[in-house]
Amino acid sequence: MSDVSRFPVVELEDLPDDLRERVGVIAEKSGFVPNIFRALGHRPAELRAFLDYHDALMERPGGLTKAERELVVVATSGANHCTYCVVAHGAILRIRAKDPELADRVSSNPWQVELDERGRAIVDLALALAQDSALFGDGDLEAARDAGLTDDEIWDVGAITALFAMSNRLAHLTALRPNPEFSAMGR
Repeated sequence: MSDVSRFPVVELEDLPDDLRERVGVIAEKSGFVPNIFRALGHRPAELRAFLDYHDALMERPGGLTKAERELVVVATSGANHCTYCVVAHGAILRIRAKDPELADRVSSNPWQVELDERGRAIVDLALALAQDSALFGDGDLEAARDAGLTDDEIWDVGAITALFAMSNRLAHLTALRPNPEFSAMGR
């Protein structure tokens, strides 16, 4: 086991050209290569698929704001006890929400954290789907709509919750460690 993962990791220069370019842009912007890309990089087709779906959900115009998208990730990752995603996306949430404390409060107890009505509806919907998806139903959708979420925004919450359920499980499988650089970001 490396200090990053139970499985092999790949350095940026060892990624296929297209992934090296794509991850390189992220590394240049952040100042480091996030360990998730090093861990998934030993299976390039899966890294490509992950990045494509991630970007389709997290970077698309319209729907939830970028901060609200990160709120979903941090809340569900906290509920799923995923240290990597809480630390990494907590940093992004702090930056996008311009709030140095929000991510810590959300990740430690997403069920009780004080949020405005819209934020609470987003987190409640995400948690309903993340915690026991077999019980998810019309009542959850009705509560989200009553709080003012559109069907497009509800889809965002559901799709982001689903993607990060997968990501959380991969992080658990690999014992993925967060980059230390994330801890100081947005504080």
